Amino acid sequence: MDKVAGEVGSSVSLPTVLVVNDGDVTTEAGKFTVSAEILGETKGPKIRILKYKNKTGYKKRQGHRQRYTQVKITGIEQA
Repeated sequence: MDKVAGEVGSSVSLPTVLVVNDGDVTTEAGKFTVSAEILGETKGPKIRILKYKNKTGYKKRQGHRQRYTQVKITGIEQA
């Protein structure tokens, strides 16, 4: 998931977006609480961006690498 502030080993509460239980889909986020443990941080793949315009000599190169947080879901409770 996208980077979340916190130390390795600490727990974090996540907002629920969609819950599926044996085919029953619930989109009401207020009914559930998701808790997760932070395992570490990692980086995604390198993305190379090149902008170029013909006949003008304009060339721009840029790179991007998204930062992610690895989490382990420890529980889903119904409120």
